[in-house]
Amino acid sequence: MFKQFLSKLPRNKSSKSDSAESPRTNSARTPRSNGANLSPSSASARSNNVTKRTAVFPTSVVAGIEPLVPFTEVPNAEKMNLFVSKVSLCCVTFDFTDPSKNSVEKDVKKQTLIELVDFVASGSTRFTESAILAMCRMCAANLFRVFPPNYRSKSSGGENDDEEPMFDPAWPHLHLVYDLLLRFITSSCLDSKVAKKYIDHSFISRLLELFDSEDPRERECLKTILHRVYGRFMVHRPFIRKAINNIFYMFVSETERHNGISDLLEIFGSIISGFALPLKEEHKIFLWRVLVPLHKPKSVGLYFQQLSFCITQFIEKDPKLASTVIGGLLRYWPVTNSQKEMMFLGEIEEILEAINMVEFQRLMVPLFWRIGCCINSFHFQVAERALFLWNNDHIVNLIAHNRMVILPIIFPALERNAQTHWNQAVLNLSLNVRKIFMEMDEELFMSCHAHFKEEEAEIGLVAEKRKEAWERLENAASLQPITGNTAVLGGGKPEEMALR
Repeated sequence: MFKQFLSKLPRNKSSKSDSAESPRTNSARTPRSNGANLSPSSASARSNNVTKRTAVFPTSVVAGIEPLVPFTEVPNAEKMNLFVSKVSLCCVTFDFTDPSKNSVEKDVKKQTLIELVDFVASGSTRFTESAILAMCRMCAANLFRVFPPNYRSKSSGGENDDEEPMFDPAWPHLHLVYDLLLRFITSSCLDSKVAKKYIDHSFISRLLELFDSEDPRERECLKTILHRVYGRFMVHRPFIRKAINNIFYMFVSETERHNGISDLLEIFGSIISGFALPLKEEHKIFLWRVLVPLHKPKSVGLYFQQLSFCITQFIEKDPKLASTVIGGLLRYWPVTNSQKEMMFLGEIEEILEAINMVEFQRLMVPLFWRIGCCINSFHFQVAERALFLWNNDHIVNLIAHNRMVILPIIFPALERNAQTHWNQAVLNLSLNVRKIFMEMDEELFMSCHAHFKEEEAEIGLVAEKRKEAWERLENAASLQPITGNTAVLGGGKPEEMALR
């Protein structure tokens, strides 16, 4: 029995004849190659040239898979060799769209993965470089794949997108591979200095590509794994941030279609919370060029909560960035999407709660001009959300200290709502806000009221003059001779005749 087991283990030293006859076997054991670049097909092609005695990467012939002995039946000195053999056995992939196909072999692989998870969790043996290489190649063979077209949503998505997510039929095996990778990365038996050579930029890039999976369970696993990679491999942190930024750039500028934006933003929320002060220029550029433009896509509702959290994290660390953020929100303010308008107003309120007086004064004029437009919105929910800002004591305090500037901007919107708005709730809220301003500064309120009356009178006078001008123009046209079906005007241009 022990001799049979040894025949299945990879040999650490090969004979000269083996070296001459099987050059691919030696190259498979060389830890310099990049595991992230190995696809299932390339793993299978390489394994076809490997003899049974040194089957680090087994044959892709499904019928050739055999269960190996458990870890408990081998001495400690041989456990790592057995680990490599078991990991290599799991490089073989199957078609899970047909549950009845290769059911025995699938069960063998599943049990092997479970055994590997338990072994890594026990933390009994330090991982060798060949074990790290084999592990990365197995993950590449099983996880790294291109999603078929039907894996993606056919619509761009939105905040009311009720489309059911698609679940990968191979998830029972994929979940075990993800669990194994997570335990492997977080294991105390893993040497980070060695592992970073194989969990490299290419490997991380392929992991990030998987965030476009429609299976939310897979994205959740990826999120946890990327957190651990970012925390353990400090040398890769700048690359991870840059790679995620590129995904955001592609999403905003080109596709506006990606399934993992909310998950990537959640990861970045944790990253931002760990930024040291003062903030680097790189991080401020990320805020302006990435986070703020993410408000533009129609599907912002799918990731708005995570985006708002990232924005808030930045402002808490540096309140001076509030004017930058609000300026960007005003730039991307929705014109025809009432749901987005309400989300923007909610984010404005969160920002104003954390803003200081100096930054507030820098942006209050364009901000309250936009709020005034929202107050006059015919969509009653938008108007209500804008008027609810006066329920926030901190915002009311900011307004009170700057009422000389803000009230003249807001007063016309409040007065028009109080006179003509169709929704009774909006009308009542407008009257309440008017009352707040009157109690705040009655003299200023009456001055704004008088000025509003004068402006309304001027607007009415201009409208009346315009109406009279058009009436004179129509009368003049009716008195002119008609050539064919067209009236011919004489005696000057129509504008001149209308003003005579």
